[in-house]
Amino acid sequence: MTSLFSDAGTPTPSSASGTASSPLAERMRPRSFDELVGQDDLLSAGKPLREVIERDRLQSIILWGPPGTGKTTLARIIADTTKARFVSFSAVLSGIKDIRDVMVDAGRTRRITGQRTIVFIDEIHRFNKSQQDAFLPRVEAGDIVLIGATTENPSFEVNAALLSRSKVFVLRGLTAAEIRLILERALASPDRGLGHDEVTVDDDALNAMAAIANGDARSALNLLELAVSSAPIVNGQRQVDADRVRQVVQRRTLLYDKNGEEHYNLISALHKSMRNSDPDASVYWLARMVEAGEDPLYIARRLVRFASEDIGNADPQALMVAVAAKDAVHFIGLPEGNTALAQATIYLATAPKSNAVYMAYTRAAGDANHDVADPVPLHLRNAPTKLMKELDYGKGYRYAHNEEHAVADMSCLPATLAGRTYYEPKERGFEKEIKRRLDGWNTIKKRRRTPG
Repeated sequence: MTSLFSDAGTPTPSSASGTASSPLAERMRPRSFDELVGQDDLLSAGKPLREVIERDRLQSIILWGPPGTGKTTLARIIADTTKARFVSFSAVLSGIKDIRDVMVDAGRTRRITGQRTIVFIDEIHRFNKSQQDAFLPRVEAGDIVLIGATTENPSFEVNAALLSRSKVFVLRGLTAAEIRLILERALASPDRGLGHDEVTVDDDALNAMAAIANGDARSALNLLELAVSSAPIVNGQRQVDADRVRQVVQRRTLLYDKNGEEHYNLISALHKSMRNSDPDASVYWLARMVEAGEDPLYIARRLVRFASEDIGNADPQALMVAVAAKDAVHFIGLPEGNTALAQATIYLATAPKSNAVYMAYTRAAGDANHDVADPVPLHLRNAPTKLMKELDYGKGYRYAHNEEHAVADMSCLPATLAGRTYYEPKERGFEKEIKRRLDGWNTIKKRRRTPG
């Protein structure tokens, strides 16, 4: 069997969960399903994924989940369970030549011995299209079983052809209770953990570490190891309390990727919370993005878009508030600009909502793109030259200010679209007043068209 964590394609004996000098997170890595914490909906006894692993009938799979949720651990358990030849790749370190060499070797092994090769690709989303394509022929031929691990949405990062030949399993972030159990095991284990040391970690410290880890077991164990190694020795024991944890952490690292799915998840949550007039949720999602390091001008641009798309003329002030927040952030930057973003977010969340402007443009754009592009009616054209006047440019135009109520009974659309309605204001906010005006003007126009 090839080591799961050796260099790509280099066969070495499978190792235990690290040596005494290895990081605590590596030493405490689960070696069997019985040691695994979390993912019960996928891996508890009797679940389909666990059954096919234990029966050595695994087909190609993609493991998708946040860091520290057990993707690599599960691959290691598979490596120790299967009778197949096992090869590991790191998408960060491996190139197309490494892939092709292993694929050729897998085909040769299958022909000579009938043995399958299971190929584990850590961070498969970092492989480009041509690298991912190199696996396809061997997957289709049955020479290899592919296991890909990724923190990114496979829909975006894995080739459609490869994705269609694999089953995607979603691993969730661990709960605080599950993280705490992992920490307690590390403190109690004398051979792999800290059980042989004189260490005291109080409940508040454990709870703080479990919360700060944000579902990442590796992060929690690294934090525990650092907190213990830096803790003061009192009466022969290292003592870790919540203050020590906060001193070690200083600032919580939030799960975020400016170019990945979490970026789009959070901006979607912000947009939909404002649309649902929920200022508390809106400012929370805003804070999540700002504190994780998102570009504040990106957020400001989304607020400006929201002001027109979801509020529009129900509150014309909304667009001015959003643009002012954009200018403020551009002028003073962060962290001072965070309150300008918060002010705008709360204003937009509590403003009356209308998508009438957005729908009006969508309808008009649909006609502009799909119907015949009729010429501008002659009465709406300017006639700055004698020739243009002779061609009836401007003929029949009625100057609105010369009309009663400053509105003329005159169509301003092409003849084929006459009577078409794009803007339909809602009965909310200032659009209620706009609707009253439009209804009044339409009544005046109809009266003028009626004989007598």
